[in-house]
Parts: sequence; structure tokens; C-alpha cells
Amino acid sequence: MVDQIEQQRVNADLWARYGVARDPRLREQLILQYAPLVKYVMGRLAISLPAILDYEDVLSSGTIGLIEAVERFDPEKGVKFETYAIARIKGSIIDTLRALDRLPRSVRQKARAADRATTQLTVDLGREPTDHEVAEALGLSLTDYLKQIVDASWVTISLDTMGPSDQDDDGPGGEISVADPDAEGVMAGLEREEMIGELAASIRELPEREQLILSLYYKDELTMREVSKVLGISESRVCQLHARALTRLRVSLARQQGAAA
Repeated sequence: MVDQIEQQRVNADLWARYGVARDPRLREQLILQYAPLVKYVMGRLAISLPAILDYEDVLSSGTIGLIEAVERFDPEKGVKFETYAIARIKGSIIDTLRALDRLPRSVRQKARAADRATTQLTVDLGREPTDHEVAEALGLSLTDYLKQIVDASWVTISLDTMGPSDQDDDGPGGEISVADPDAEGVMAGLEREEMIGELAASIRELPEREQLILSLYYKDELTMREVSKVLGISESRVCQLHARALTRLRVSLARQQGAAA
């Protein structure tokens, strides 16, 4: 506890000196001190990063976000630097993903095919299909199907991007966007509340283990490696279960929106 208080005092002093002098050496010291935040954010995003991206490229873009955070941070606003920096690092990484067109068209097509197969089997069977049944419907082995849904796990559920699941194949395919709070009117606010309700209802329909994984990852902000340790299963299995949960959520939300249309 004493060490933590001392570190906070040192940090406050360092920020104060940098704020006055804007000394490049102090700037470099701050960047090095907070560099672990970049890998923390990457750990949080790890399951969503397509395999086609180079680790060093993502690390570099995250570091750029950290540098910008150090240069623009204002301690007088009462916000913790870590909170501010994490948002900027994540934004920088997401901008890089958008620029690289992170999901190839073929991956988006396969994700939609899996969603359609899952939807049809749910109707035909009157229950959630198993992985084996979906794989068979797609003409894939179970191993190939699980790999496919993990590869497509970047097509994530986002309150700001939920919409029809049959977008044109050349569309963004699940692109993350951040809503402008100043532009959000009354109707947009009501629609967002409705989406939150639909998403909550869909999550409650998931198997208990998948609900737990989503809670640990999104609510408790654990990394996939940490989730695997909590559940006592491999990290790859956690990724598979997470990807399957996202597929089920997409199907469930599409079904709810179709019923409301």
C-alpha cells in the first residue's frame, strides 16, 4: 500500500513537471512507464484480431495511441491517465484494423453462412443446434467449423452496429463504430435502449458457460488467458466458446428484429 501511494506521488510529480516543461525526456519516461498498457489492451482485443494481422503492426499502432495520450492528457480534468490512455490505445488499434480491411470477403461470407445454417436448424429442430449439426449442414468437419467461427469472431456484437445480418458482401461486415453522443436524438436513444434489451434477452438464452465467458471478458475485463485459468480449460477452447456465443447472439438478434419487422 505504501509503495502504491509513493508511486502515485512520483507519477503526479512527473506529470506536473512534464506539463510545465514539455521536456521530450520526461515524455519518453512517461511513455516507457505506461507501455504495459498497450499489451494490456491487446490482450483484451486478442480474440478479435484477425490472424492475417502482424502482431508488431498492432503493437505499433497501440503505441502510437499511447504517445498521443501522453501528449494530450490533462491531469487537471480529474481523469486517471490509465482510463484515458486505454481508450486512445484501443481507438488507434481499431483505426488500424479498419484501414487494413480486417475481414476478407470470404470470411464474412462464411460467417453469414454459419448464421443462416444455425437459424434454419433452430427452426427445423425446435432447439439450438449442436456444433456437430451446424458443421454437418455446412459440409464441414467439426474441426474446420470451429476454426471458421473463431476466424470470423471479429464480426462481433456491437450496440452501435446491430442491423440486418444480410448486408451486401462488400459491406463492412461488423465494423465497429462509436456513436456521437452529441448527435444522438430522442429516437436514437430509444432505439439504443431497445437494442440493449434485445441483447440482454439474447444473452440470457445462451448456455450458462457461454454467459459466464461473456461476463468475465466484457464485464470483468479479463483476457482470454485469464478466463481460461478461471474456467480450467484451454485458451483455444475459450476462444471457440466465445465465438460460438457471438454466432448465437447474432442469430438471436436477427430473429428478434425479423419478428419485429
